[in-house]
Amino acid sequence: MLTADLFFSFRSPYSYLAVGRYRQLAETHTVEIALRPVYPLAIRQPDFFERNHPNWLRYTFTDMFRVAQFEGIPFGAPRPDPIVQDIATRRIAADQPHIYRITRLGQAASRKGKGLAFASEAAALIWGGAEGWHEGEHLAGAAERAGLDLAELEAEIEGDPERLDQEIAGNQVALEEAGHWGVPTLVFEGEPFFGQDRIAIARWRMEQKGLKAR
Repeated sequence: MLTADLFFSFRSPYSYLAVGRYRQLAETHTVEIALRPVYPLAIRQPDFFERNHPNWLRYTFTDMFRVAQFEGIPFGAPRPDPIVQDIATRRIAADQPHIYRITRLGQAASRKGKGLAFASEAAALIWGGAEGWHEGEHLAGAAERAGLDLAELEAEIEGDPERLDQEIAGNQVALEEAGHWGVPTLVFEGEPFFGQDRIAIARWRMEQKGLKAR
């Protein structure tokens, strides 16, 4: 059985566009892919969007919808955005009620070996058009489909937030040590494959190392 790590952000549309395909690969082939969630740039570098080229955000929106259409992946603007941000000014709010919760839930799921499944299900809510994905039974359903219990995950993140954040910070360090800084990045045998458009190449490399259908 081969192993790999997927570095992932719940705020990244490209992470969403990749995670379901990596999940399918892990379910159908001889590779275990561990989810390594990280906090998005909006948390790590709040001024990133203010410093970037004015066309960056517009192009990103155009491209992510285009990729979703090409791949046949349901896609919609998140409601709400996991990051509270003023789109007009690009400024990141000081209070962030969503991203800490969902990222810690992802890390708690990873502790149980089901991070990839949970991230796939939760991201499909966030980026698949589910209104109020953070409310009601949405996340409970995502957890159940991943073989988890949301109440248990919530209890874990409420009781151990500091250590979860240390693990999430460790994921970022591991990503950078592997040779990249952004998401989604799959790391296989020390080799990073950045972007949702590198899945076929990552699979090709795995096949060179013996990847087979289950």
